[in-house]
Amino acid sequence: MRRPGLGAIVLAIPLFFFFAGPTLVSFYTDWLWYLEVGFQRVYLTTIRSQGTLFAIVFSIAAVWLTVNLRMALASIGDARPIIVTRQGVEVPLPGRRQLQTLASVAAVVVALLIGLFAGGEWEIWAAWRNAVPFGQSDPILGHDVGFYVFTLPFLRLVHGLAQALIILAALAAGGIYLISGNLTSGFPSRVMMSRGARRHLAILAALFFATLALGAWMSRAEYLVQPSGLIHGASYADVHARIPVASALLVVAGLGVLLAAYHGYATATWPLVAAGALYLVVAAGGGAYATIIQRFVVTPNEQVRETPFIQHNIDATRRAFALAGVTERRHSGDAELTREDIESNRSTLDNVRLWDHAPLLETFSQLQEIRTYYDFVSVDNDRYRLNGRVRQVMLSARELNSSSLQNRTWVNERLTFTHGYGLTLGPVNQVSTEGLPVLYVRNMPPETEAGLRIDEPSLYFSELSNDYVIVGTGTREFHYPSGDDNVPTQYTGKAGVQLSSLFRKLAFALRFRAYQILLSDDIESESRILFDRNIMARVSKIAPFLTFDRDPYLVVAEGRLYWMIDAYTTSRLYPYSTSNTAVLPRGTSYIRNAVKFVIDAYEGTTTAYLADDADPIAKTYARIFPTLFTPIASMPASLREHVRYPEDLFAIQASVFATYHMTQPAVFYNREDQWQVPSIEENGADVAMQPYYTVMRLPGEQDAEFIQMLPFTPRRRDNLAAWLVARSDPEHYGKLEVFEFPKQKLVYGPRQVVARINQDQTISPQITLWNQQGSQVLWGTLMVIPIEESLLYVRPLYLRGQGGRIPELRRVVVTYQNQIVMEPTLDAALARLFGGSGAPPSQPATQTTRAASPAAAPPAAPDATPDISSVAAEARSHYERAVEAQRAGEWAKYGEELRLLGEALKRLPSR
Repeated sequence: MRRPGLGAIVLAIPLFFFFAGPTLVSFYTDWLWYLEVGFQRVYLTTIRSQGTLFAIVFSIAAVWLTVNLRMALASIGDARPIIVTRQGVEVPLPGRRQLQTLASVAAVVVALLIGLFAGGEWEIWAAWRNAVPFGQSDPILGHDVGFYVFTLPFLRLVHGLAQALIILAALAAGGIYLISGNLTSGFPSRVMMSRGARRHLAILAALFFATLALGAWMSRAEYLVQPSGLIHGASYADVHARIPVASALLVVAGLGVLLAAYHGYATATWPLVAAGALYLVVAAGGGAYATIIQRFVVTPNEQVRETPFIQHNIDATRRAFALAGVTERRHSGDAELTREDIESNRSTLDNVRLWDHAPLLETFSQLQEIRTYYDFVSVDNDRYRLNGRVRQVMLSARELNSSSLQNRTWVNERLTFTHGYGLTLGPVNQVSTEGLPVLYVRNMPPETEAGLRIDEPSLYFSELSNDYVIVGTGTREFHYPSGDDNVPTQYTGKAGVQLSSLFRKLAFALRFRAYQILLSDDIESESRILFDRNIMARVSKIAPFLTFDRDPYLVVAEGRLYWMIDAYTTSRLYPYSTSNTAVLPRGTSYIRNAVKFVIDAYEGTTTAYLADDADPIAKTYARIFPTLFTPIASMPASLREHVRYPEDLFAIQASVFATYHMTQPAVFYNREDQWQVPSIEENGADVAMQPYYTVMRLPGEQDAEFIQMLPFTPRRRDNLAAWLVARSDPEHYGKLEVFEFPKQKLVYGPRQVVARINQDQTISPQITLWNQQGSQVLWGTLMVIPIEESLLYVRPLYLRGQGGRIPELRRVVVTYQNQIVMEPTLDAALARLFGGSGAPPSQPATQTTRAASPAAAPPAAPDATPDISSVAAEARSHYERAVEAQRAGEWAKYGEELRLLGEALKRLPSR
């Protein structure tokens, strides 16, 4: 045999690097990245798990396929067959030894593919090996929930791989026996096989029946994690028909193993045929039996038959979505409110969110982007203690968008413009005289108020940043603009991989296909390359097995900027729990907010805090990756006070709770009290209401707190049924409460309130007038504000002038019982409803004729001696009405408003 020459070796080396080079470069640079962020043990565990599972499956598959192919080829004689061409040339074909060599190579190639597939399923294998039990058992088979979440996926993997290997071996061996003449088909009379072929194929058939037995055993558990029509999980027909049939199939498959083994040593073919026929008969008969049970036993008495299984579904779903501990409270919804009630809930009303995300983001973009290469990507809600008071604020990071640079050279994009800068922050309820938001943090460098401090405003890691940049180079970085000049800076943090050698430069040049990294004179040995700077990509790379909330939010703490990202552990295999697809497209039947990631926006330091140490899935991952999680108790207090209940989790729970607040099977079966998230008309389209954050004093509580809430209406009806609350402050974090309204009372729902606003005889003409004058009216989010045992509805109104001007907050509409008012400020609207500061005496609240109740009495007269601020608010209200009347040509109203303005000014105390 000729040995490969030097030329072949020289040719093989570049071919190897051509095909394997990108993988090796990616592995090496990723290793440097994990080493820099401090999660190298996570990466090593991942690689080790993938490698171990690959090696196990590859070895088993290679040996299995090689042995079966060689056994089949052993039936071929030693002589090499010869083909004679028309020209009389004899062409020898491969003999047994050559075919065995080729078969071994083919087996290794196929095993390699199977091993690579199995290595990609390392999470299933690792979770099974380190599984933590849930401590809860299913009500039918008695398995721990952990069996379904961890063991069942692993058994599915083993079952699928085993069947694939057996089928591949059977097809290959059968083909060889057929070609070699050891298997002949005289069907339908009989099939002829040699003794070796019979025994070999019989063994494969027996093993196949063994996999059918395993599949039948697993299918008993599968019924508990799949929908069955009325509910998710095993129904009456499943428990009394399909699961017993699966048990019968298990026995039949076991009998098939024995018959197949007997077939290998018998001359008759009936044992194998009988085994297959028996299995098919039982399977088909079982399906028919289940259909009969469903049609003639269940359907005529469905509610009675399915009651215990409905109860299993209700209990499991509420446990799986952490709804079993929801506190139910009653709320009358129609109690009388007085001015004293308004003042005692001032902490709630001072934090009503008057700025919506979309108009505020547009306003930030036009007022605070400063340069075209800055972007505000999203607006976040949070609360801060400002000047001794807890205030809800909305904030947005000023991120760098390198694609908007006018001169997009490699130096500009990678060395000069490296980071975003600062943020914009303001209270949710304050507006300037121009109708624009009041800002506590603004401009560059940051100008701050209310006790806020920002020492390091640079954003090297953010929602937008995803391209690599190189810092610590000979090129000065752009920091922020200052007039006609630019202020430079130099990165002094520790983030990034140091480009300390030519080999590293070469590796990153190959990874990013950028020869400039290798040739640039500005890149020095102390330079660092920062990549994977997008915060969502960053945490997904560290923990790809977690599901992440779609709304990361920025936090100002101790003068620095941090990102917080909520992460979830999920499963679609919680027995009897209904899968929900409200947020996650693939759905989930179990969810916990087990982890909270914190990322330093300057340093890139990433910490995964374990927020729910009782979650079995999180505990399992903690076993797999012992260094991944940090106890949340070690989170700094300055960050801990900004932890909030996640938006996506609350949206999922609200979607589930709309149905699963019904805990009685009879009520659940008839859907007597099913709720839905209301939809309202918003700028010409029906939009489902979204959960919103607010600072509020809940009924029965002493202090205001940061919460998230969402109202419900009965299904296909518009009146209000309840509202769900998730509490975020540390002492009550994670508690869910639902406030239900009496079913015998009509409490206006959001859609009804919007309809009343649109039909109001004062508001509707004004909206029409604004639209006719060229302004665009933009409605904000309708918010339900519980005050004591009553409700206020608040909806802001924005005007955008011609030419796409900045949206301005111009009016606030407040609805209370059967009264509707529209005023320039929330305080003025409340004053018209309840008297007190800012109440214009000539403008009483609009009284609607719908469902007027005795409680809807005219508001009390305003205080005869208002303070300066209240009189100023009243004067401003009259002035703005006068301007509107002048624009509309309503001169009588214009004169009246001027008169009232003069009276208000006369009440101001003289100096």
